[in-house]
Amino acid sequence: MQARFCDEFEHGFGWIADELFQRCSHALVVGGRVWLLDPVDADGVEERVRAAGAPAGVIQLIDRHGRDCRVLAERLGVPHHGVPRRPLGDAPFKFLSVARTRVWQEVALWWPEARVLACGDALATHPALLAARERVALHPLLRPFPPRATFGGLDPLHIVCGHGEGVHGDEATAALRTALANARRGLPSAWLRSLRTVVRRAV
Repeated sequence: MQARFCDEFEHGFGWIADELFQRCSHALVVGGRVWLLDPVDADGVEERVRAAGAPAGVIQLIDRHGRDCRVLAERLGVPHHGVPRRPLGDAPFKFLSVARTRVWQEVALWWPEARVLACGDALATHPALLAARERVALHPLLRPFPPRATFGGLDPLHIVCGHGEGVHGDEATAALRTALANARRGLPSAWLRSLRTVVRRAV
């Protein structure tokens, strides 16, 4: 698969597939070790990961799509952690519960020291999911009951997500606040934009 690299920042990088919902994957570099988040296998990814440091593990943040987590974990010779809810050894990550039902299991990764927030489906920047004045959007199914207890106390400097490029710098926290505050109000327009995108793709 062809993908382009994106989200280049001091703690890692991402790569995004050229497709309808812009699946985006990330690598976080911690003390010379590289953790992959919801990765899609693509040309040049393995080489870029190994150049960044020693592979440490593959983290799958949501159960509904495995992407290429298992394949890349096996190829890199590292563990595959599916929807972890406890710390992973000495890694500096916390895992925050987003959804915990029979049909949807998802956690968000929060790296407090680096102020990095990573999500699979809970947050996205894909234009089809954004309502007016949003830079980051909650998943449409989370909008009726936004997870304020999970995200409300965070102050990210970097937000990386599974669909669309991330948000970096001072605007990241503001974008998260807007997403939570606008969740219900923006629901109709977000759903309409998603429907239009799918229909446009179908025709």
